[in-house]
Amino acid sequence: MLEKYLIVFFVSMVPLIELRGAIPIAEGMQLPFVQYYIIAILGNMLPVPIIYFFARKVLVWGSTKPVIGKFFSWCLDKGERGGKKLQEKAGKGLFVALLLFVGIPLPGTGAWTGTLAASILDMDFKSSVIAVMLGVLLAGIIMAAVSMGAFGALGVLF
Repeated sequence: MLEKYLIVFFVSMVPLIELRGAIPIAEGMQLPFVQYYIIAILGNMLPVPIIYFFARKVLVWGSTKPVIGKFFSWCLDKGERGGKKLQEKAGKGLFVALLLFVGIPLPGTGAWTGTLAASILDMDFKSSVIAVMLGVLLAGIIMAAVSMGAFGALGVLF
């Protein structure tokens, strides 16, 4: 049983897959909702502080390297442009925009991307982590509802 929970934990840490992939896997393994939900959230949130503090520095460092420089520069430029657009549109609602960006389970959104965007936008650490965590909680509920079927999820949640 521990092996199944470890699979859920580690899959939820993988970029692009994250909790959005871990929850359907846990549901497929017929694990209890509350346990797998908590494990997936912990796994998805564990890399967040590391991403916040180091991802931008790694991209800046890598942008000057011969083999990876173009790609890292492209990532940095894209992140900065996208972040500025998000900031212009969201204005003072940047916290809510980040929460929804992370919380709506679409390809390319999630804790990794949201935290990187928060770092590039120079959002403060506490607000970034809270917005990302609330987004992860929302994405987890949405994915559980989809994985169980909407009525099955309502039975577990209420």
